[in-house]
Amino acid sequence: MTTLAVTGHMDLTEDSVPLVRAALNALLERHAAAAGLVGVSCLARGSDALFAEAVLAHGGRLVVVVPSEDYRRNHVGADHAQAFDRLVEAADEVVLLPYGTAGRPAYDAANAVLLERADRLVAVWNGEPPSGRGGGTADAVLEAREAGVPVDVVWPEGACRG
Repeated sequence: MTTLAVTGHMDLTEDSVPLVRAALNALLERHAAAAGLVGVSCLARGSDALFAEAVLAHGGRLVVVVPSEDYRRNHVGADHAQAFDRLVEAADEVVLLPYGTAGRPAYDAANAVLLERADRLVAVWNGEPPSGRGGGTADAVLEAREAGVPVDVVWPEGACRG
């Protein structure tokens, strides 16, 4: 069984979504064929949700990490709420972290859970360095590499951020 966690950009352009979806499907196909697949995601819009959908489409088990008690109510936009709820419902396990409100400590803790559970990290990442604000995709990639967690970068040709 392979456990893959995801980090990735939330602001994919509309034209990038099918490119990223196809790249994730190709990557997950290789892992699903091996000996089962578990995907771990915080279900943020964009890359996280695309990854979760692909895990389920490949017959994998989905583990959702919710950073805080108020995350769904205050940090999931109306444009993503239906997909978020559907994916939470489809998950085999939902890990709700003990933070009342979402913010840097909750997001850092969620990333730590992702890396603790992962055999590999899937990063839907354009390769740009960290912004310096912390908590971004590049930061998660660096943390994974420092922890010795292998990283599979997914950024198909033609993908863009909006």
